[in-house]
Amino acid sequence: MGIKRFASGVIATGLLLGVFGIAHNVRADSSELHRDSEHEGRFQIGLWADMPYAKNGDDLKVAALIDDMNSTQLAFTVFGGDTKDGSSLCTDAAISTMPAALFNQVRVPTVYVPGDNEWTDCHRKNNGGYNVLERLSNIRQTMFVSERSFGQHTMELEHQGALGGAYSENTRWTVNGVVFIGLNVPGSNNNKVNAADCLSAKSVRTQIECDADNAEYADRNTHNLAWIKESFERAKQSGAAGVMLVIQADPGFDWPETETANERVTLAGFDGYTDLLNTLVAETQAFDGQVVLVHGDTHFFKIDKPLLSASNLLKNFTRVGNFGSPNLHWIKVMVDARSRNVFTFEPMLVPGN
Repeated sequence: MGIKRFASGVIATGLLLGVFGIAHNVRADSSELHRDSEHEGRFQIGLWADMPYAKNGDDLKVAALIDDMNSTQLAFTVFGGDTKDGSSLCTDAAISTMPAALFNQVRVPTVYVPGDNEWTDCHRKNNGGYNVLERLSNIRQTMFVSERSFGQHTMELEHQGALGGAYSENTRWTVNGVVFIGLNVPGSNNNKVNAADCLSAKSVRTQIECDADNAEYADRNTHNLAWIKESFERAKQSGAAGVMLVIQADPGFDWPETETANERVTLAGFDGYTDLLNTLVAETQAFDGQVVLVHGDTHFFKIDKPLLSASNLLKNFTRVGNFGSPNLHWIKVMVDARSRNVFTFEPMLVPGN
C-alpha cells in the first residue's frame, strides 16, 4: 500500500459500535462503569492529552478540566501522552510521580499512553540531556507495574509485555464489544532517527545512542504492528463492530486540497509512521466495523477521514485529534449502538480555560 494514497476529508461525528467483548472484558472495581440507565449498553468516555505544560501555566486549568470530567458521567478516560512540555526537565517526578498523581485525581478509570515529551525528546539539553531509552525504561517500571488503570476507581487492562517490562505500555480493554487499544507511538518520528537528525548542538545524543534508538524503534514497531493485528483479529473473531486506537503522535496525514501531491513524502520526519498507517489501512479494509485513531501532539481538535483520498474514501476510518496546551479542554465520546454512527465526539470547552 503506497503512502502516496493518503489524503484527508472531513466528518462531524466518529464511528464505533460494540456487541460482545473480546480478549479481556473490563472488570471495574466497586464503582462499576457508568452506563446510561435508560439505554442499556450506552456509555461515555473522555479523551485528553498534552497537558499540563509548566511554560503555559497550566496547573489551574488542568485542575478545572479534571473537575469538569469528574462532574460528567463517564465510563473511563484515556490520556494520550505528553504529561509535560517539551522544554522542561525529564525528571522522575515529571514523567512518573506527578503524572500518576494527576491521573489519580480522575474519579473514573484512566488509561495512560506515553508521549514524546516523557522520553523520546529527553536527549535535548533543555530536557536535561537524558538517555531516552533509560527514560522509557523508567516509565515502564513506574507507570505500568499494575494490571489496572489509574484513577480513583480502576479497571483491568491487558498488557502486551510483562508488567514493568518492554511493551507493558501497550494495552487493550473492551467495553460492550468496542475494543480499545493504547499504543506507544510517540512524536519525533516514533524515535526513528534519520542520519541528518542525530547530532545537534541542542542535544547531548551521540551516534551510538542514535543507533540504539533506531534499534529500539525497529523492535517496538514490530511489536506495535503485531498488537494492532492481533487486536483486529480478535475483534473479527468475536463479531465486535468497533476498534479505537489511541496514540500520542500525529502521524502526518496528507492534505486534502492537493490530491495529486503528497506533502507527507516531502515533509521530513514522518517515515517512522509509514508502517503504522499502512497496517491501519490494511486492517481497516479487512474489518466490517468502524475504526477510530485518536492522537495528540499537534494540540488541535479535529475529526476527519484522512484515508485514503477524496476519490477513494476509507469510509469506516475516522481520525480524532486531541486538544492540548494551551487549550486545556477534552473530548466527550458517546457510544450508542442504536445510532448510525454509534460513536459521537463532542468537544468539551472547559469554562474559564
